[in-house]
Amino acid sequence: MERQKEFVLRTLEERDIRFVRLWFTDVLGTLKSVSVAPAELESAFEEGIGFDGSAIEGFARVYESDMVAMPDPTTFQVFPFEGRGIGESARMFCDILTPEGAPSWADPRHVLRRSLSKAADRGFTFYVHPEIEFFLLKDGGDDPRPVDDGGYFDHTTHSTARDFRRQAILGLERVGISVEFSHHEVAPGQQEIDLRYADALTTADNIMTFRHIVKEVALSSGVTASFMPKPFADQPGSGMHSHLSLFEGEDNAFHDPGDEQRLSKTGKAFVAGMLKHAPEFTAITCQWVNSYKRLYSSPLPGQISEAPSYVCWGKANRSALVRVPAYGKPNSARVEIRSLDAAANPYLTYAVLLGAGLKGIEEGYELPPGTEDDVSALTGAERVAAGYQPLPSSLNEALDAMEASDLVPEVLGEHVFDYFLKNKRKEWDDYRTQVTAFERQRYINL
Repeated sequence: MERQKEFVLRTLEERDIRFVRLWFTDVLGTLKSVSVAPAELESAFEEGIGFDGSAIEGFARVYESDMVAMPDPTTFQVFPFEGRGIGESARMFCDILTPEGAPSWADPRHVLRRSLSKAADRGFTFYVHPEIEFFLLKDGGDDPRPVDDGGYFDHTTHSTARDFRRQAILGLERVGISVEFSHHEVAPGQQEIDLRYADALTTADNIMTFRHIVKEVALSSGVTASFMPKPFADQPGSGMHSHLSLFEGEDNAFHDPGDEQRLSKTGKAFVAGMLKHAPEFTAITCQWVNSYKRLYSSPLPGQISEAPSYVCWGKANRSALVRVPAYGKPNSARVEIRSLDAAANPYLTYAVLLGAGLKGIEEGYELPPGTEDDVSALTGAERVAAGYQPLPSSLNEALDAMEASDLVPEVLGEHVFDYFLKNKRKEWDDYRTQVTAFERQRYINL
């Protein structure tokens, strides 16, 4: 760590970096930032930067408001494309501490670290590979319109979409974030960029950086990038399908060459844990009122629903909540969860997924039979007969399931759990009391 601090300080001097941004997130996953002069960074490494925690969503009450942002030098990255002729800038993520130097229970990064520490105690390292979808819009206000009319894998002739993805990927790679794939998604204006797998904490940091860079590049292109889960009623929503794996040292703990699915006992118990606790953690992975319009939207004609709304798993089944992809090398063994949306707090999201999977391993949960059905195409009676439990259909239902959970408060900690519930109950109340254009159009002249 000391050598990393020395590297940061030396880089600041050698590259004439004028601005250092210290980043952290609030409980809802909103990126926060404070800039410090390079000359102040050495003392920031030792003492941190004090701030008013009561002004940040979910961090502290007024009478315990003093908090400290401690820069993590291992996350240092130069942002060379943001200089604009006034010197380069750089960023580091921070860990949030109390004035006594203890980790803050309200820090989402600390929540994920606790889950990773529990996995490490069992000999596991948790890796994640996210597929992040979003829309490019001509206007992000009251009348948003997609920038193109392209579809899945289309090589669009619209210059904004093509040039945007190229510039965004170059920006990501210049700050050390490796991109595996990028392409046009199903809906007009919808894009997907897949990040290469990394440990869960690095991946969560990368997702926060990804959102910032994507929005910056979109603004420079004269368009708006939106991670809203379901911006258009008649088009698919934006998800963040995530591939998950556990490693024991150099070995993939999910791989078993002798199993029909090539999925180990550990992997099956991990999936069973996610299935059992899925309704309980859905409020975290799909945290907005709008998220449930993505989960319960009808698929386009001739397509399966890419957003699962029932608890089941299958091999290579894209209508299932959890999918076991085909893979080549043993170390590529993984499972994919498909309910997450692109607006989730990645730290809390990966913490609850890992917590559910570990609970399945610890308790020896049995994996139910997989499905080959297109679950979204079945009738209600067929789903009941097959035993497919629905995911919560609204934020309110998801909060009820979360509040009744024993697992989620254990993973999040009491402070984050209580704040999240309180904040989201308020969001639901604000939503359910609105009178919409749909209601006026349908009912005002009856």
